[in-house]
Amino acid sequence: MMQWLLPGSLLLSFLASSNAFYLPGAAPHDYARGDEVKLLVNALTPMLAGTDNAKLKSLINYDYYNPQFHFCEPEGGHKSEPESLGSILFGDRIFNSPYNIKILENNGTCQTLCRTNVTPEDAKFINDRIKEDYALNWLVDGLPAAEMKIDLKTNDVFFDMGFNLGNDEEEFAEQPALNNHYEIVLKYHQPKDSVYRVVGVLVWPSSRGGDQDAPIDCDATETSALILNEGSDNRVRYTYRITWSESDTPWATRWDNYLHIFDPRIHWFSLINSIVIVVFLCGMTSMILLRTVSRDISRYNAVDLNEDVQEDYGWKLVHGEVFRTPQHPMLLSVLVGNGAQLCAMVGVTLVFALLGFLSPSNRGSLATVMMICWTLFGSIGGYMSSRIYASMGGQNKRKNTFLTATILPTVVFGIVFLLDLFLITAGSSGAVPFGTMALIVVLWFGISAPLSAIGSYYGSKHGAITHPVRVNPIPRQIPPTPKYLKPWAATLLAGILPFGAAFVELYFVLSSLFASRAYYAFGFLALTAGVVSLTTATVSILFTYFVLCAEEYRWHWRAFLTGGGSAIWLLAYGIFYWVSRLSLGSFSSVVLYMGYLLLLVLLDFLVTGTIGFLATYWAVRRLYSAIRID
Repeated sequence: MMQWLLPGSLLLSFLASSNAFYLPGAAPHDYARGDEVKLLVNALTPMLAGTDNAKLKSLINYDYYNPQFHFCEPEGGHKSEPESLGSILFGDRIFNSPYNIKILENNGTCQTLCRTNVTPEDAKFINDRIKEDYALNWLVDGLPAAEMKIDLKTNDVFFDMGFNLGNDEEEFAEQPALNNHYEIVLKYHQPKDSVYRVVGVLVWPSSRGGDQDAPIDCDATETSALILNEGSDNRVRYTYRITWSESDTPWATRWDNYLHIFDPRIHWFSLINSIVIVVFLCGMTSMILLRTVSRDISRYNAVDLNEDVQEDYGWKLVHGEVFRTPQHPMLLSVLVGNGAQLCAMVGVTLVFALLGFLSPSNRGSLATVMMICWTLFGSIGGYMSSRIYASMGGQNKRKNTFLTATILPTVVFGIVFLLDLFLITAGSSGAVPFGTMALIVVLWFGISAPLSAIGSYYGSKHGAITHPVRVNPIPRQIPPTPKYLKPWAATLLAGILPFGAAFVELYFVLSSLFASRAYYAFGFLALTAGVVSLTTATVSILFTYFVLCAEEYRWHWRAFLTGGGSAIWLLAYGIFYWVSRLSLGSFSSVVLYMGYLLLLVLLDFLVTGTIGFLATYWAVRRLYSAIRID
């Protein structure tokens, strides 16, 4: 993962020297005066309120045209817009809308969109969603509608994507108020004569009660709020006003106002903290390898092999056991193969992200690229699994090929399917459609599995990795191991350092996944991933060296568990994040959060465990190839 450090550093230096950068992957849409501009509506999502101690109250998304919301529909009914695979998986459900917007045509007066009747049952449903801080999500020319806010720490003005369904502040303590009027300000840039481009979408929602059939004045300041009565039918009128405002922001940098970093010093602190940890570990490893190991090798090689009496000690004492077949070699090789496939997927995805192709302007592009990379890199998983399995003395190659290609997709698909059932039960739009599920099955079992089989064939053809020492026919006894080198103790101790190198950045990743916030600091993320990889590899090698010096030669599983130890701390941090940043009121939301968290922990365990195992395998082979064995 060292190849990410240079482009990541260049990206960070570029961001530091410029307030704007171009996000490739989308072409500008040129409009002429009077051209229609489509306003698309997306699913309603829970959002974090503006206060520092705000908590996310739900994880369930709802379709904009859910009948219980009673939003205005276009003539002829709403129609879905084409979406990418990743966009669907991330919960996007995009439809057309009845809003009439044309370039540079301001609506000086309020425009009535429609009037609707809300039943008492639906009024309670809407009020509950307002209390849970749900937000409306609109799209205009690929840009999300946003509210203009000020960062209290830096006083910077930024656009916060989405806007409130209603108002649940103190003056509406008994019943929340529904926002039924929208002041829409569209910012445009004119690159040349008669050509206009949309560069910003701002919405100021407000609640306007009173007689919903009487004439309405957009400029009225003293108006009562619209409180939905849960005991009787409610008349609701939705209104809006369009205002066009010229902006100096060019189209290429229009996302700058949306992609706001809250206190960027936190990212730098996390990065510097991670680098310090890596330097410390690399220094410690270098000291051990260059001094202790070199001294051991020199002492071992200085022994006259022709002497009748020769006494081995230290890690050389177990040279005849160190490459003995471990317990459950099939399972270990399958885990390493799938972990290698995930590592390749993460690496390529981060490279695309660093190049800017996974910007928020390409909705769902991140998940789409991850799915495609996972599918195409099935051959890497099959190749690594078969070679590792053969190197550990495995004989059942067909079973290894089958399990490598199917076991992880089956587990992931099973978890996602169960979570999907909870989403369907809760009436969420985030439930993955059957057609998308079928497509994922085709990708995994129709493309990835055959590629994995091809990789396994070439892995078996290349055969086992040669070992520098022979394995004794009779295994030697293992002395008692120190408590800090016990498998679970070593796993917990070793996992602290890789987790410590990434836990600050992990907060922003979890906020992006669960709080619907755009994450785009891929330069920081790539550098952090590189640091975590180096830390994991270094820690795994160190603990394996300590284990071998204690005459414990069963290092294979220990190396994998030691490398994957950070996953345990990730699980603990996920629970802490739940307690500190979430206030989930429904059982479905709790199940969804724990399900996605466990899935994230599983993938992290496979990736870091594979890094630790492969790094340790390389170090052990180099270590024992440097000494003379009788």
